[in-house]
Amino acid sequence: MKILAIDDQQLVLLPLKRRLTELGYEVITETDALKAKSIFDSFEPQLVIVDINMPVISGIEIIRYIRGTKNKQTPIMVLSGNTDDNLIVESFDLGVEDYMKKPLSLDEVSARVKRLIGSVNQERKQVSQNTIIEKRCVGVVIPCYNEEDRLLSKEFTDFVEGHSGYHLCFVNDGSKDNTLKVLKDLRKGREDYITVYDCEKNGGKAEAVRLGMLHMAEYTDLDYIGFLDADLSTDLTDFDDLVKTIENYNFKIVSGSRISRMGADIAKESARQIISLTINFIIRKILRMNFKDTQCGAKIMDKEIIKIAFQDPFITKWLFDVEIFMRMKKYFGAKKAESFICEQPLKRWVHADGSKLSMKDSFKIVFQLGHIATHYNKKNTENIKKENYNYAIKPGKQKVI
Repeated sequence: MKILAIDDQQLVLLPLKRRLTELGYEVITETDALKAKSIFDSFEPQLVIVDINMPVISGIEIIRYIRGTKNKQTPIMVLSGNTDDNLIVESFDLGVEDYMKKPLSLDEVSARVKRLIGSVNQERKQVSQNTIIEKRCVGVVIPCYNEEDRLLSKEFTDFVEGHSGYHLCFVNDGSKDNTLKVLKDLRKGREDYITVYDCEKNGGKAEAVRLGMLHMAEYTDLDYIGFLDADLSTDLTDFDDLVKTIENYNFKIVSGSRISRMGADIAKESARQIISLTINFIIRKILRMNFKDTQCGAKIMDKEIIKIAFQDPFITKWLFDVEIFMRMKKYFGAKKAESFICEQPLKRWVHADGSKLSMKDSFKIVFQLGHIATHYNKKNTENIKKENYNYAIKPGKQKVI
């Protein structure tokens, strides 16, 4: 039995195709709705699964093409994040057999497919673990410098295999150990979900994150893009909670916050905690925004602000988080920028041994904060763009693996 699945987000189609193929169906997927029309004609599927919100032409137009233009009674299932009642009613009026609202599980999708067109055979097949088909797709940049011994590869691979809609981009920041080899091994067999962006020259965390974020912005099927520390001091479950917040509210940035509170596991070295509190106090004075923790290495952003935040190189190596907020403030104005940014307390954060930031570096941060205050508060936007290139570390060659 043949199934045609149409969705503009490849990260949605990949787990769907894998599951249905495991069940014995012949599956073709297509992200271009215009091409899907001709594929429908030549492939002659027994079932069409289609998204509603797609660029160029919508899923409704695909339904009209099948039911009206081609006058075919091929069963149609809608799989969409659009929950508008009028649209659902219109879909059924046009003749669809089922309307599935994202998010939902692959197990449920499989059951609905079997109900409509039957099983390929009656034998119970071994299938991959249940996965939730999400209504959003997320890119995550993970900067890596000499992370050979700290990289928790299995935690990353288990996460992407159990959570649809995630694409991880590991940026190798000119590592001198075997980090690049570890990343290549991690990517094997998961090329659709994991990218390795290799910088031959070490440019620092700020530049590694910036290059990774701009690279991820080129992926058309991503809704949100964020970054996360390679040591998983903020774990992936907490990061997914940040994604849920930005997905359900009108924020442009959701930033993790390492605030100690009841029910949270927040562990810091005492000396580091004192320095962190001092730095955060200075940052609040510079930003004139009431942030509790700007420097947490877990943030998720709406794709539309990536160029505002990352187009120009940063002037500091470690305080690029502060610079991101300063750029938002400069672009949108203080009041609007503050309404766009959400600080979300983490359930867990643990300082990992082997941090690249020494205590000596922590004291240098105070001077860098002064540099940021002078640079962003006194210069107009055009001057900032020109001067950023003079201050930034020039990266070496990069290649995407």
